[in-house]
Amino acid sequence: MPNKSLLALALTFLSCFTLIAQDKKPEEEIIPEPLIAVDTISLARERINPLSPAKAAFYSAILPGLGQAYNKKYWKIPIVYGAIGTGIYFYLNNSKEYDRYRDAYKSRLAGFKNDEFYFDANGNQLTTPRITTSRLEDAQKFYRRNKEISLLVTFGLYALNIIDANVDAHLMQYNVDENLSLAPHYRFNEIDATGNLGLTLNFKF
Repeated sequence: MPNKSLLALALTFLSCFTLIAQDKKPEEEIIPEPLIAVDTISLARERINPLSPAKAAFYSAILPGLGQAYNKKYWKIPIVYGAIGTGIYFYLNNSKEYDRYRDAYKSRLAGFKNDEFYFDANGNQLTTPRITTSRLEDAQKFYRRNKEISLLVTFGLYALNIIDANVDAHLMQYNVDENLSLAPHYRFNEIDATGNLGLTLNFKF
């Protein structure tokens, strides 16, 4: 009887151990995700296009405002056309006035008295011209000078349009990374009671 009791106890213990072993699930194997190395220097180089400023300047030289469109600064296009258009307007207006006074002056030198300044506002011919011949000479000099200044200003605005597109393209690629900073600093020297002013360049790896 004792042997049967021990045998029954051993069988019971073995059955419980088997059930416990079956209920225990194996732990899931954790597969680590592969690490991806990112080359930040290469990415920064890809963002920088050394030909971009030259392209923007070239486009603005071909057609004013086209370089600003290339830089996606669309709000500058009306300013460019407004500035250059104003210069062209003053050039044409001064040129027209210069031609008026020159034609009248040449007509008088030829001995004619039928230029526009020999007539009043109603079209009646006058015995004495409203503007003398000497004043016609002065008017020609005045409008010729204004015409030349207007032309120079127009070309200056055209060149400024090219420079603006070039500089904008440069600044769009300017490195504003927080790891690279240039800041002024001031330090008080307690020994001789003077201040030291300088610049600090910080670069974080």
